[in-house]
Amino acid sequence: MVYAIVRAGGRQEKVSVGDLVTLDRVPAEAGSTIELPAVMLVDGDKVTTSAEDLAKVKVTAEVVENLRGKKIVIHKFKNKTGYHKRQGHRSELTRVKVTSIA
Repeated sequence: MVYAIVRAGGRQEKVSVGDLVTLDRVPAEAGSTIELPAVMLVDGDKVTTSAEDLAKVKVTAEVVENLRGKKIVIHKFKNKTGYHKRQGHRSELTRVKVTSIA
């Protein structure tokens, strides 16, 4: 089983070929190809973590769609003072499909 740990949007994701992964918004249109930097590569029993070897590894993914996440509701309230504040937030996300790990 070949898989890689890639850095995407301040987080690390475990990906293998054919996986659909949701990342923070990537500045790319749907249908375009992006390259994700590898942090670790596992090829069967062989684990690659050195920076020189990882510079040669290419993890490519195709952008499937740009979307927005689920709405998060923030409600601040202080008892007996009449203070309440309501705010909402939706994250900008990108769904990608990993096409190759080479």
